[in-house]
Amino acid sequence: MLYALLSMTLFWNCKPKQEKEDNFEVKYTKTVPQEEKVKEPIPVDLENKGIGPIESLSFPEQIDEDMAANGESKFNALCMRCHMIDERMIGPAMVGLYERRSPEWVMNMILNPDGMLREDPIAKALLKEYQAVMNNQNLSEEEAREIAEYLRTL
Repeated sequence: MLYALLSMTLFWNCKPKQEKEDNFEVKYTKTVPQEEKVKEPIPVDLENKGIGPIESLSFPEQIDEDMAANGESKFNALCMRCHMIDERMIGPAMVGLYERRSPEWVMNMILNPDGMLREDPIAKALLKEYQAVMNNQNLSEEEAREIAEYLRTL
């Protein structure tokens, strides 16, 4: 009997609520959320050099293995909190980064994330997409270059 009473109570509470007011029947139902807005893709732009101290950077043909090893160590210590190699996390995946961004842009994002997030259109779009601010790690240009070299190996 208790089971039947409980079942009836649940059934009654789960039904849409109906009221009659002045010859009108009003139905209350749960609202259906609107479809999410279609997000615009983050543009690929190899010409954008970003905002910061790096105006020109061209990588040598061969990867500097020592520099990349130092960069990997720094990346693992500082960047892995937010960036995975091949998966989206708090920030974008790093694999294929130089197919989407110029070396100067990457270096400026590492060295000057605050200025980039304020002024660079791609950095602003990434902020909007990921809803996370990239922290300034206060790296030297040499340290940032080591990370940039490591990112070439991915």
